[in-house]
Amino acid sequence: MELWNSSLGSGFILVEILNDSGSPELLCAAIAVLYMLALTSNGLLLLVITVDARLHAPMYLLLGQLSLMDVMLASVVTPKTLVDYLCGENAISFGGCALQMFLVLTLGGAEGLLLAFMAYDRYVAICHPLNYMILMRPQICWLLVATSWILAFLNSVIHTSYTMHLPFCTSRAIRHLLCEVPPLLKLACADTSGYEFMVYVSSATFLMPALAAILASYTSVLAAVLRMSSGEGRQKALVTCSSHLTVVGMYYGAAMFMYLQPSSYHSPPQDNILSAFYIIVTPVLNPLTYSLRNKEIMGAFRRVLGRLPFVQGW
Repeated sequence: MELWNSSLGSGFILVEILNDSGSPELLCAAIAVLYMLALTSNGLLLLVITVDARLHAPMYLLLGQLSLMDVMLASVVTPKTLVDYLCGENAISFGGCALQMFLVLTLGGAEGLLLAFMAYDRYVAICHPLNYMILMRPQICWLLVATSWILAFLNSVIHTSYTMHLPFCTSRAIRHLLCEVPPLLKLACADTSGYEFMVYVSSATFLMPALAAILASYTSVLAAVLRMSSGEGRQKALVTCSSHLTVVGMYYGAAMFMYLQPSSYHSPPQDNILSAFYIIVTPVLNPLTYSLRNKEIMGAFRRVLGRLPFVQGW
């Protein structure tokens, strides 16, 4: 097949989820509403955690980072998806495709590692409460946050560089919501079986240890919770941990289906749904899952809103 040269300014065509939908107008409106909800809920959560001194604790520092990652992840893809549909254009430049892939891999990878560190935070808080402020002191918290960003950045640089240096065929249509590794490999005019195996191995190396650490942490937490004599303390711990496990299940489920499945099992509709779920839906659910069932956060919301002039006037 004929190859095309990316240096000549060529780009790709995103044949995304809206194009394959039977009701694109309704789906476009739903995506716009979800995006606004993601911005509003995560933005408010970040504001409350920043403003309220009572939430300047390790757990909420990590939660604030999760909200920041969700806002950025949703903003990398969703606005372009909506603008492209409204303007009737689905093109993305070669450089734009590379940047989008880099940002999604960085933010998605950092979020996966951050969820593991949040599980560790809950393990220390419940299983070693007397040493909590030592084991989770601010320096340790920021080290964990920096580790998640740095490792995700390095992983993203490697995969983006290799993928975008592949020779692509004349057909430039990516049947996907965004530029990701699996759909781009289908456009490559080269044998990518070796690289596909490398993607599988690196994804398993990146995801599975973090998931194993999460499961080990919550297994220890569950054992400690069941030994608690206080019913109120047991209920509070179970609510917190169930919220975390809900988020973990949503994120890791979508990521494993996307990156740990053989290429022969990938299909455009399935991949679009998975990507839309962890890029558009999950950023909406995360702050709701954490905040609605957390008395400290809800109390902080009321205190912060109570300071606003228009609220006081009511």
